[in-house]
Amino acid sequence: MKKRLNFPLLVFDWDGTLMDSEAHIVGCIRASIADLGLPTLDNTAIRNIIGLGLREAINRLFPGSDDSLHEQLAARYRQHFLADDRTPSELFPGVKETLIALHGQGYFLAVATGKGRHGLNSVLHETGCKELFHASRCADECASKPHPQMLLEIMDELNVPPSNTLMIGDTEYDMHMARNAGVAAVAVSCGVHEEQRLLQCEPLLCLTSIAELPMWLHEQSAAQQTLGQF
Repeated sequence: MKKRLNFPLLVFDWDGTLMDSEAHIVGCIRASIADLGLPTLDNTAIRNIIGLGLREAINRLFPGSDDSLHEQLAARYRQHFLADDRTPSELFPGVKETLIALHGQGYFLAVATGKGRHGLNSVLHETGCKELFHASRCADECASKPHPQMLLEIMDELNVPPSNTLMIGDTEYDMHMARNAGVAAVAVSCGVHEEQRLLQCEPLLCLTSIAELPMWLHEQSAAQQTLGQF
């Protein structure tokens, strides 16, 4: 018998899933590296760490970094990201309308992100999305992806079990976090990890954008109703 899927709680990654912020993040990391006179890195290496917490990202870019280097890089990155770098970051097309529709349909919506709390609060305010989300967790509050802590805390706060929770993200870190939390996942290929890489993590499916999510959820709901007739 086909498994019934029911996801009243939808947890979204932010960068690369809801917001097209890749250029901003890459630019800020490049500027931070230049500030400290560190070796230049190519864009592929920098793109690959988007989605991780800042400490984990720095450790991947510069293995063996001591606390001093981490603190310096983190401070420069925050300065560039929050104040100096004005590279525009906008929600992907259809994202806000999709979130409004899902919120109106009664879904619990949440964010699990590699951003820090200050950064997430800033973009929630700038995009007018703050009131659409029922919960959120950031990498400076929890263990970084792919550790499941963000999801576990969100589910506990909203009293929703893993079987009724869906993680939506654009990186393998999102997919692995979902698996580690016992949660189903849907990938989106609009972000930093390509579709084939995401499919290797065995999500339920891979969408090209968040705007496709409501139709898929509607199809799952219709399938449940059909199964319920037997």
